[in-house]
Amino acid sequence: MAAWATLSPSIVEYFEGEDFYRCGYCKNESGSRSNGMWAHSMTVRDYQDLIDRGWRRSGKYVYKPVMNQTCCPQYTIRCRPLHFQPSKSHKKVLKKMLKFLAKGEISKGNCEDEPMDSTMDDAVAGDFALINKLDIRCDLKTLSDDLKESFESEDMKGKNSKKDESSELIQSQDVEQKLGSGEPSHLVKVHTVPKPGKGADLSKPPCRKAKEIRKERKRLKLMQQNPAGELEGFQAQSQPPSLFPPKAKSNQPKSLEDLILESLPEDASHKLEVRLVPVSFEDPEFKSSFSQSFSLYVKYQMAIHQDPPDECGKTEFTRFLCSSPLEAENSHNGPDCGYGSFHQQYWLDGKIIAVGVIDILPYCVSSVYLYYDPDYSFLSLGVYSALREIAFTRQLHEKASQLSYYYMGFYIHSCPKMKYKGQYRPSDLLCPETYVWVPIEQCLPSLENSKYCRFNQDPEAVDEGRCKEPDRLQVFHKKAIMPYGVYKKHQKDPSEEASVLQYASLVGQACSERMLLFRN
Repeated sequence: MAAWATLSPSIVEYFEGEDFYRCGYCKNESGSRSNGMWAHSMTVRDYQDLIDRGWRRSGKYVYKPVMNQTCCPQYTIRCRPLHFQPSKSHKKVLKKMLKFLAKGEISKGNCEDEPMDSTMDDAVAGDFALINKLDIRCDLKTLSDDLKESFESEDMKGKNSKKDESSELIQSQDVEQKLGSGEPSHLVKVHTVPKPGKGADLSKPPCRKAKEIRKERKRLKLMQQNPAGELEGFQAQSQPPSLFPPKAKSNQPKSLEDLILESLPEDASHKLEVRLVPVSFEDPEFKSSFSQSFSLYVKYQMAIHQDPPDECGKTEFTRFLCSSPLEAENSHNGPDCGYGSFHQQYWLDGKIIAVGVIDILPYCVSSVYLYYDPDYSFLSLGVYSALREIAFTRQLHEKASQLSYYYMGFYIHSCPKMKYKGQYRPSDLLCPETYVWVPIEQCLPSLENSKYCRFNQDPEAVDEGRCKEPDRLQVFHKKAIMPYGVYKKHQKDPSEEASVLQYASLVGQACSERMLLFRN
């Protein structure tokens, strides 16, 4: 983590006030409200901290819903992959894929798909003019040149401050290591009983399987017939661990990896390959597959979301799904693929049938978007890709022990079609006031009564990461980096301070001191 101090800092341009949009969920013409900023560049560490405060990106636009005002509150949701067990419906999707690959079987009946954020985030949905305008205004090259000059001039006089920064980063690393140690370093096969089918009421506990109940009845009956408990190999009740010794191992549920990677026959009908490609036109694999990936996106948007052709052109595709502010980073204790933005491509018999857009961050894999070939909707690719991404998170955890969560974007309890994310258990929702994670089971009763809820039950609890010293906030102005305390002495516009303080309250103290707030 300390090595990241050598990277260029995040540069953001905050847009004062709140933006009003048409809600993509309840269709209210101006009900969706959010704060936003344009990220010229961003470190993965800063973006991790931001999404842990309710922010989310769409292309280079980073936004945060105004939770107590927006029509459909969007709660950040994360799954805990190390303890995840697929439900009955998840297993059906995985088996369906295996049957198709092995024998070419196409399942009949209803196709229940749950694409991970298959609709463009409503905060910027369809507003391509806004993004185009922002991209023209925000000239990254000019800023980079200015920033380089600023660093050169600061280098001579800022050695002492760099020492302080270095020690601060080392302390931060210690904290991060302690946080990461909360999860086991190696946990692929999880021997917990899987939850049954998804069901409508997520707050109810899972039912016992009929097979287990029958076994229990049979055991009790035999115990009554023979108190010694030795009839037909059954032992006394005082020794429960030894019950059903011949079958104990076979009854253990298969892990997610076992279900996904089940061996196929040599003469399998189809071949599926999953490739992880960095989002960069400098990467040869990304560049060579761009045309095919774009064509798939257009087909998906037009067929699934009925988008007109002029709203899913190459410019829009590039800005939203191929343009990321995240700087690619590598760390000696990080994943082999590094951190940053990636396309996880699903190749079936030599052609791309689905693409999952993901960000790999210090503590999580964050799902950004998914688009797939509508001709293969029968494979429930939304569910399948989410399960693959959960398994991928577990795989990355083997090398990077701190990386142990799968962020699924936003959970919207008031929108029935978006509630499926709560079925990837165990999962947590982010409290919109104190920014602590709360198990979803504890949140659901409150959400049934009110769209907007504070999940932290401690009335005395506050946002521990709030900005307490705004004068320490870093500003990038006229080719120079300076604390806001210095910058504000030269400003006469009273609205300037309100805008900066709003930004500081939303990003928190840590990010306000690391990120550079660009001011004209």
